This record gives sequence, structure tokens and C-alpha cells, in this order.
Amino acid sequence: MLPNKEGQKVPNVTFRVRENNDWKDITTSELFKGKTVAVFSLPGAFTPTCSSTHLPGYNELAPAFKENGVDDIICISVNDSFVMNEWAKNQEAENVTLIPDGNGEFSEGMGMLVDKTDLGFGKRSWRYSMLVKDGVIDKMFIEPEEPGDPFKVSDADTMLKYINPQAAKPQSLFMFAKEGCPFCARAKEILKQQGLSYEEITLNKDFTTRGLRAATGATTVPQLFIDGKLIGDSEAIAAHFGAK
Repeated sequence: MLPNKEGQKVPNVTFRVRENNDWKDITTSELFKGKTVAVFSLPGAFTPTCSSTHLPGYNELAPAFKENGVDDIICISVNDSFVMNEWAKNQEAENVTLIPDGNGEFSEGMGMLVDKTDLGFGKRSWRYSMLVKDGVIDKMFIEPEEPGDPFKVSDADTMLKYINPQAAKPQSLFMFAKEGCPFCARAKEILKQQGLSYEEITLNKDFTTRGLRAATGATTVPQLFIDGKLIGDSEAIAAHFGAK
């Protein structure tokens, strides 16, 4: 049975990290001392569940974690630094620190290093999450020991709910836009002033006017959606946020 280490200190490990073409040592003390940190560990970078849900979920909810006293969010995987760095770029995971547990020392110290040779993975981390306060594990969510790659309890929503059941989640925004469009630039500036992040879908690159009309009923950009609700063009966006 995988151990629950609540109330214990995290393993004392030094990670080898590649930054700006140089090697750097980062210790667990540097990562956790005097901080409240949300940690999630997963089987591997670029793997389906890890890329589609686990990492994006924590990255998206990072503002809510910050508002509820979490200083940092850390993702740990038994991969080398080159792989983790490329995965961070691919995922645009600017709100999460990706740490390479290349030799599996941290995962082994947590009792979470498991054999996945049947997949050709070798030794990897079991999927879990934990809240660490000043180096001491406050809470762990360990995925059930069942076949496959279960993903039921280590997600960002579960962790945030544990920290604060009433925590407000950040709004989800995406905007249809076009390069060089002055109205789009105005809309982006309004969102920037509001401190809001958004996903941009670019006309003629990601979609066509036909697709825009099918999705919004409009043929002009920008068109902004918030939590699935169409707000509209730049004038509607300005009115929604009370911008001049």
C-alpha cells in the first residue's frame, strides 16, 4: 500500500535543473521552507492525462490558490530537466514550477516510486497531490491503487476545495481575434487592465470567418466568451467591464 505521509517532512533531496543553458541545484529546503506549497506528482511529461487535465488544471486555478494562501504550485515528475522544460513551454504553464525528479529520489522518498516497466516507462511516480506547509506535509490525495492511471482525487479542484470549500474559481475567458485588428487590441487592453488572462483564437490561423459565424453569429472580431457566455465585440466588452 502506498504510504500517506501527512504530518511528516518532505524528503531532503537536491534536484538538478537546467536554466538558461546552465545546470543549477535546487533543494527541497529552497522549495518549501517558510512557504505553503501545493504539489502534484504524475507519471510523465507529455502523457495524455498529465497534459490534457492535470497540469492545465493547476495552471488555470493558480490565481485562486494564491488568493487562498498558497505561495507556489509545484509539479514533480520522474523526467529529466530538458523534458520538463520543453513540456512547460508546450503547456504554457507559467503559473506552475515544473521540477525534474530525474533519478526518482524524491518520489522514492515519498514512497511513491512505482514500476511501470509494462508501459516501457521504468520507474515512475504514482499520481498524487499534497499540501506542504513549511516543509511538512499537511494533506495528501493519493490516487487509488488500481490498474491503469487513475485520476480521481489529485486534481486541482479537489486540492482547492480542501484549502477553502468556498474558494472562488477564476473566470474562463477566450476571445476570437485577428492579428493587426485595432478593435482586438482595445479589447485586449481592457482585459489587461482588469488583470484577466484569456485564451486567444486567431482568425485565418485557428479558424475561419465561417467558423466565427457558426460559433458567435457574428462576422467581425473580437468576440469574447466568459465562462461559456458570449459577451460580444469590443464595445460590448467595454460595457461589460465599465471601461471607457
